[in-house]
Amino acid sequence: FAVVACESSTMSEAVVMEPPREAAFTESSCGRADSAAELDECTTDTAKYAHLNAPRPSSLSVPVSSDSAPLWTSRGNAEVRLRMGESGIARFGDYTALGWKDGEQQKTMTYKEYYQTCRVAAKGFLKLGLERYHGVGILGFNSVEWFISDIGAILAGGFAVGVYTTNSPDACQYVADNCKANIIVVENHKQLQKILQVEDKLPHLKAIIQYKDSLKEKRPNLYSWDEFMDLGREEPDAPLDAIISSQKPNQCCTLIYTSGTTGQPKGVMLSHDNLTWTALSTCRHVHLTEASVSQEVVVSYLPLSHIAAQMVDIWVTMKVGGATYFAQPDALKGSLVNTMKEVRPTAFMGVPRVWEKMQEKMKSIGAKSSTVRRKVAAWAKDVGLQTNLSKIQNGASSRTPFSYHIAKKLVFKKVRKALGLERCRKCFTGAAPITKDTLEFFLSLNIPLYELFGMSESSGPHTISVPEAFRLTSVGKEIPGCKTKLQSPDEEGNGEICLWGRHVFMGYLNMADKTEEALDAEGWLRSGDLGKHDENGFLFITGRIKELIITAGGENVPPVPIEDAVKEQVPLISNAMLIGDKRKFLSMLITIKCQVNPESGAPEDELSPEAVELCRRLGSTATRVSELTGGKDRAVHTAIQEGINRVNEKATSNAQRIQKFIILDKDFSITGGELGPTMKLKRPVVGKMYKDQIESFYKEVPTPTTPTSPDNPLPPK
Repeated sequence: FAVVACESSTMSEAVVMEPPREAAFTESSCGRADSAAELDECTTDTAKYAHLNAPRPSSLSVPVSSDSAPLWTSRGNAEVRLRMGESGIARFGDYTALGWKDGEQQKTMTYKEYYQTCRVAAKGFLKLGLERYHGVGILGFNSVEWFISDIGAILAGGFAVGVYTTNSPDACQYVADNCKANIIVVENHKQLQKILQVEDKLPHLKAIIQYKDSLKEKRPNLYSWDEFMDLGREEPDAPLDAIISSQKPNQCCTLIYTSGTTGQPKGVMLSHDNLTWTALSTCRHVHLTEASVSQEVVVSYLPLSHIAAQMVDIWVTMKVGGATYFAQPDALKGSLVNTMKEVRPTAFMGVPRVWEKMQEKMKSIGAKSSTVRRKVAAWAKDVGLQTNLSKIQNGASSRTPFSYHIAKKLVFKKVRKALGLERCRKCFTGAAPITKDTLEFFLSLNIPLYELFGMSESSGPHTISVPEAFRLTSVGKEIPGCKTKLQSPDEEGNGEICLWGRHVFMGYLNMADKTEEALDAEGWLRSGDLGKHDENGFLFITGRIKELIITAGGENVPPVPIEDAVKEQVPLISNAMLIGDKRKFLSMLITIKCQVNPESGAPEDELSPEAVELCRRLGSTATRVSELTGGKDRAVHTAIQEGINRVNEKATSNAQRIQKFIILDKDFSITGGELGPTMKLKRPVVGKMYKDQIESFYKEVPTPTTPTSPDNPLPPK
């Protein structure tokens, strides 16, 4: 046996059709429908599983991607146009596919076992009444059962639908109803309760499966994981094989729901081809190795309802026969580093907030070190930053100084080991903006963070930085086969980033109007992000159209660069959100770095060790956030005001100067609702939550030269 994410083409620049042309599309060169669902093609045991290699029905011999097929659809049972090339298959049946901890015991599953278990789950779903083009919702933390449910749903002809674990019962109900979910798989009793609360509002729901812990109650159509798997084992193979054979690469197999910060969540329909082609293209672009050469290892911890986690943890890793190890549910509350040190991944994807938390932790530890250790670390980081910046600028011709080798031995190797990154050749960051300060911090430790850019609607990545094509603060260049154009660029070259390629989604489920807004007549995907290219073709994200602040005076202000600049000037600040849309001046909400409850993930009043140390340096004795709010601590407020003044000095106009600020009484968090599942700031949510504080900024208009308020009463120096 061997399992594969079947690539629908080999990679070449010729894979993507020029969007304006109307040339004919061709049938897949392999003469059959390549599909992420075709995990059954991975078997090589012809005796026992000969039926799996049976020829396709003649009805499938016609081209699946003709001129008559549309570029997009909002119907879950429809097909879209593809740009087909050659095909290939990889085989890794005896290699470890998945790894997890059961108590203190490490367990693994090979690709053979993985594939067979997915088939059992698929038959179980069919037994429970899963209908074609209906959803299987999955609500829980990353696990073997999550993966098996996802792929099993696809094999059975349904839609795999990840649901964010932070969703309220009503939010779960919306997603489940929108995708006509026949089955919902939940992690535990807590998540089960959400579904039971809205069960009467889900007319398509036929069964619920709980995959962790024993059931606390018996109800009709409620199954434990073992009961569910027993159902599948008793079912014949033929009905499943027929469904698998009927699937086509240009049909939908997975739904990724947007976060819904600007309205109801939208179900992004990704085809089999979207997933398999993107996985293939990404693997080749970032030079991942196949297991037969050297097995890649990743840690799964980001929400699997997000495309970034699915693409990295499931599809890309499967494509090269890599091993995915699951972190603990409290990974983002502190246990991730323990998993990292045990697993020692070869590639690692972290959202900016994860890297920022690592940075804060290392700074906190460093502050407690001896004077000699601090001096050695500072020297090594300076050597590391200058050497790596030179490599970025000059490439292979850059000379590596002897001091760099010493710094590597004394500091860099130890840091990597402490983080579990000693085997990690590529560290990636994406899903939200990351500050230059964080990028430089890790670069100084010889850990370059390669930025990537993409969206759910592009099946994940569109551009990725790689070692041979890397610029600090750039999101890199396009994956081969993808195209970018900047719509309506201004005098500085900033325009809306539009995407084209086989990674572009089919459309939004049941939302034709929203799909038409996202895709133009030629199939270009409008990202909503602003960007520009440098002279070497590197893409830089400069803002987001929906995030742009348009002041009462009509000036467009991108908030992220200003927010990042303030955080860089004042390391005490955890989060900063710029305010000023339709207002006469800019103001800012600020939060302070604090301790986080290890159980709930909620921010606490106690300052983080790093924040306490920073306060001491400023002459403050504060140990709690509540001691800093309302202008109570003059030293801290002076430091924040001076930092804002330094940012204001570099403002391109008076309209881009921050006039007022306030320190909020708690940090932003996922549990609080201010941050999304990938730690991205939910601006509309924050705006509503802190409406009173925001309105207080604008009761009296300050003079631009004296930014004062009840919360920051100090004039600039």
